[in-house]
Amino acid sequence: MLQVRKASERGHFDHGWLNTYHTFSFADYMDPRHMGFRSLRVMNEDRVAAGQGFGMHGHRDMEIVTYVLGGALEHQDSMGNGEVLSPGEFQRMSAGTGIMHGEFNPSQSEPVHFYQIWLLPERRGLVPSYEQKRFSEDERRNRLRLVASPDGAEGSLSVHQDARIYLASLVDGKSVEHVLDAGRHAWLQVLRGEVSVNAMSLGTSDGVAVSDERQLSVTAHSDSEVMLFDLA
Repeated sequence: MLQVRKASERGHFDHGWLNTYHTFSFADYMDPRHMGFRSLRVMNEDRVAAGQGFGMHGHRDMEIVTYVLGGALEHQDSMGNGEVLSPGEFQRMSAGTGIMHGEFNPSQSEPVHFYQIWLLPERRGLVPSYEQKRFSEDERRNRLRLVASPDGAEGSLSVHQDARIYLASLVDGKSVEHVLDAGRHAWLQVLRGEVSVNAMSLGTSDGVAVSDERQLSVTAHSDSEVMLFDLA
């Protein structure tokens, strides 16, 4: 069963400095029909104006994954990390018992475009931690590259949840396949381009929840980028 979440139906707020879309209920956007999917709780697509950002604020008991599509995103946190993410880079922050962090666009001329994703952790009260990794275009061209997993397999980020995240950059006409073990679910997010998933058409920023399927076939109908979540 595939249930599509169209980009145009997401929660949307334009604050001037921040243009944000919420796939699931978040902050001032509340829709009881869209509270998350399995352990996936937040899927926000954000564009932050030049020289703007989120001041220091707190989180706890959440696995936070950030992926930059365009521009640069500067990160600072109460663990002493101070990094800049550029396109193709992922960040994983386990908020655990509590963490403060801020995110800023260091450019004075260009916006930054990124996804911020929250996963419920496997348990509460984890020790806060941080990782940042780049996955090259070659590693994910026309294939599903594992970028996050519970055990850090294949050089991926480590997330404290039974979830595996894959990234693929697909040339027009190319396909990738993914087999789901019995009882597993999936979420596919189209980061850019146009694809079909098991013959169902999706466009940029569309998402689809997948249950009771054993195999996914993703075919690009333009140069595209997708993120796939394999979830318990």
